[in-house]
Amino acid sequence: MVSGRLPQDETARLVFLDTGRAGCDTWARRDEPSRLASERLRTAASREVPMANAPCSPRVWFITGAGRGLGRAFVEGALAAGERVVATLRRPEVLRPLVEAHPALLRTLALDVRDRSAVFTVVEQAHAAFGRLDVVINNAGYGLVGAVEEVSEAEAREQMDTNFFGALWVTQAVLPVLRAQRSGHIVQISSVGGVGTMPAFGLYNASKWALEAFSEALAAEVADLGIRVTIAELGGFATDWAWGSMRFASGLPAYDPLRERTFGTTRLPWDMSQQPSDTSADPREAAAALARHLTDEGTRPLRLIVGADAPEHVSMALAKRRDDYRKNPGFAWPA
Repeated sequence: MVSGRLPQDETARLVFLDTGRAGCDTWARRDEPSRLASERLRTAASREVPMANAPCSPRVWFITGAGRGLGRAFVEGALAAGERVVATLRRPEVLRPLVEAHPALLRTLALDVRDRSAVFTVVEQAHAAFGRLDVVINNAGYGLVGAVEEVSEAEAREQMDTNFFGALWVTQAVLPVLRAQRSGHIVQISSVGGVGTMPAFGLYNASKWALEAFSEALAAEVADLGIRVTIAELGGFATDWAWGSMRFASGLPAYDPLRERTFGTTRLPWDMSQQPSDTSADPREAAAALARHLTDEGTRPLRLIVGADAPEHVSMALAKRRDDYRKNPGFAWPA
């Protein structure tokens, strides 16, 4: 597991800036002069672009895995900015308080992303609800602890069905809508585990590497169609990912020393009572980073590194791969 945390006062300074116009709110820091942020928004709003694509026109978000953790943080952040949201999850009733607070902005739909037919049906319903889709966040997924030998066929297939195929089905379902609009932004929620690997997370890593591979190809395929793709490589956040959402293969004694070195325990599942002491970053910080990225007209990276600990983990993973490639005669790592 990886974790990292911004100082509490730093996270607390991340807030939505209310500009008085629905859909034009943005993430800002409490100590940022609101005049400067508002000026940027007025400049963006004055651009001569079709109203449907105007930066300050309330966008429609489609978010999977929206019931808790990062997914819920994305939902709450978008609603706070006056945006419209279609939140999909297996048990829509868990978001009832949000629906009651934002009846005109939020729709919830039941969805198991493993079901390709259901995905296409729900995307049609989402499009019908608000007439367009602007931001699509493939967030549904979970972690699986187990050495490669320990993971059963059923566990391996379910991991890939959720983390990889689920995102693929949603992407395929929304593309006709986005192509017709000639606009839209697909955000694939990956992690630092999509860059490197970790013992006992091999199948999870495989699902995220596969997600990143098809998403990189997708970005090139749709670049001329007005569609943008982002791969969000997240570090550690204080969600249920490492706790209630985590799944565990049946352990073999042969791998107990590995688990002891990696996790500090051979126990599977590990002690869930320790979750309150999790010092990982607040998921609202990830939502803030994504909100800033969605309006970024600067470098526009395909891969967005999110979380205080994420840059170091990505750097270590790439350095390890570089050092391994350098063992091959005739290979030179690009300068």
